[in-house]
Amino acid sequence: MTQKRFDITGEGLEKLKTEYEQLISVRRQEVADKIKRAREMGGTENNAEYEDAKNEQAFIEGRISSLENIILNARIIEAPHHLGLVELGDTVLIQNQDGKIDRYTIVGTTEANPVDGKISSESPVGKALLGKKKGDKLEVRTPAGIMKLHVIEVS
Repeated sequence: MTQKRFDITGEGLEKLKTEYEQLISVRRQEVADKIKRAREMGGTENNAEYEDAKNEQAFIEGRISSLENIILNARIIEAPHHLGLVELGDTVLIQNQDGKIDRYTIVGTTEANPVDGKISSESPVGKALLGKKKGDKLEVRTPAGIMKLHVIEVS
């Protein structure tokens, strides 16, 4: 069975590696200490602090596992190959039907963060922009309805 590849920028991969190291070297031990203290204070039955610490431990271990998978299967987004065409890693200036202008960088799902202007290549807008060029007009079906977009710049 083939592993899913995670398209990510070099910068995004470094952030994930830093988070992973923090979880492994610091957070894992902090939570283990919390569990130990809670167990010593009141056993494990009907002990809210113990339950909270165990839930936190499960979350951290799940995140560690997820990060290991992403890091092992990461594919670094290289510099765009087709200048002028929107590709993974490109920054695109678009104008919507209301005249609002937005700047988005097309990234893989693991580092998508629309608040920071990073949209996933698998999102409706990201997917629709791939392969477009400056001057192209397109319609995108999103959960909020149809969006009409005009590509102003690709870099």
